[in-house]
Amino acid sequence: MAGHSQFKNIMYRKGAQDAKRARMFAKIAREILVSVKSGGPEASSNPRLRAALASARAANMPKDNVDRAIKKASGSEDMGQYHEVRYEGYGINGVAVIVEALTDNRNRTASEVRSNFSKHGGNLGETGSVGFCFERLGVLHFEVAKFDFDKVFEAAVVAGADNVETIEGIQEVTCPMDSFSSVRDALIETLGDPIEAKIMWRPLNTATVNEDQAKTLFKMIDVLEDNDDVQNVYTNVEIADEILQKLG
Repeated sequence: MAGHSQFKNIMYRKGAQDAKRARMFAKIAREILVSVKSGGPEASSNPRLRAALASARAANMPKDNVDRAIKKASGSEDMGQYHEVRYEGYGINGVAVIVEALTDNRNRTASEVRSNFSKHGGNLGETGSVGFCFERLGVLHFEVAKFDFDKVFEAAVVAGADNVETIEGIQEVTCPMDSFSSVRDALIETLGDPIEAKIMWRPLNTATVNEDQAKTLFKMIDVLEDNDDVQNVYTNVEIADEILQKLG
């Protein structure tokens, strides 16, 4: 299934991402800043902040970093205005790509994203140009080592989730986007912090690539994720296991 393949693709690249902890912390801190500015510093009344804090805990982000971001956002310091922007386009061989960013300079970010697409055999399109290839849904990941399927399934049913699957050592819970906050909060209360909890783009159809194209695509994604403004990158690529093994 595409969802399974997408997760394996993420896991393949996890080793490289682990070397970018500082950059990951910076992205989480930016999300915390925007969350506090938009909804206040109290996590109990700010669902977006709760999600950001859950991501920080799952990433083992130092508490001092989290507290500093909240304090900065709560203060009078002028941080500039961050805008949530989504870019859509096609990577090599027609792979659909969605890029989510938080930026204080739309022109700079758009130029950098467009340049990266072009350098790696892709084309940046208009908003909505590839969105039809995806669905928007809430996704939570829990470690299999901590929770067996039955425990997560029971908690997910009570919380109002749609589905639970075991994928590559992860219990993945999915739910409608509109009920994400309530499902997330219920599962955190029952199971504790997930590895990841966010609204994601899940592909409805897939595109395939050969080994050389996969290398180019992964390079493009790495460059995008190295951009301080980029928060998330999603694709509808499906890569054969034998290619993933060669690249690994």
